[in-house]
Amino acid sequence: MNAVEKKRIVVKVGTSTLTHKTGKTNIARMAKLASVLADLHNMGNEVVLVSSGAIGIGYTKLGLKKRPETIKGLQAAAAIGQSELMFLYDKFFGEYGVVVSQLLFTSDALRRSDGKKHLIDTFNQLFEYGSIPIVNENDSVSVEELSSGDNDSMSANVATLINADILILLTDTDGLYDSNPNENPDAQLIHTVEKITPEIESVAGGAGKNGTGGFITKVNAAKHAVSNGIPVVVTNGKKPTDIYKILNGEQIGTRFVAK
Repeated sequence: MNAVEKKRIVVKVGTSTLTHKTGKTNIARMAKLASVLADLHNMGNEVVLVSSGAIGIGYTKLGLKKRPETIKGLQAAAAIGQSELMFLYDKFFGEYGVVVSQLLFTSDALRRSDGKKHLIDTFNQLFEYGSIPIVNENDSVSVEELSSGDNDSMSANVATLINADILILLTDTDGLYDSNPNENPDAQLIHTVEKITPEIESVAGGAGKNGTGGFITKVNAAKHAVSNGIPVVVTNGKKPTDIYKILNGEQIGTRFVAK
């Protein structure tokens, strides 16, 4: 990517990318992601990070053996984990002199014209201040994302709200396959989706171990974003440096072409 070409980039990272199979925080991956996004910011780009992970970090910090099964348990875990999540992001981004900010809101705010206006004003002011906004669903007061989505739909809404140039969804798979790669060793990665058809939707599904969003939520998020002119790339978050390749136009993961 040309360093002088300013872009507005939204990156969404899921719980499965931020945590190990044990459920504990993947410190090395978080640190690397922060370094890449800080570097993109230093190039002059406007970067937004939509981050899941509060519940996963929260329940492991509590010493619980598994993810809570009740809504109130999930909300409490999110309340505990969100502070830890932001502490880590503040620490990692701070090492590169980048100021992060926290935006917690619900999809209800996006349905109101005054809520949308306030959010747009806030995002624009944060960009003017040179901050990287870190967005998450306000799980303590809303249960919409707790039951489905894992912030996939939130990231598409944010990208549309701020008129982003690209939305990148980091997950625990290499992209969208023509069949389940866990069940079919001959499954082929779909590199480009020109149009989201019922056939594309039918091959999307399943959820990661520690997250709530399966691939269908990513396809639905992509459908929303591309219909608003925003290209979407879904790829494996294990190598955050792949973001550079995506922005340079290289074939990484699955790219959903904007209309």
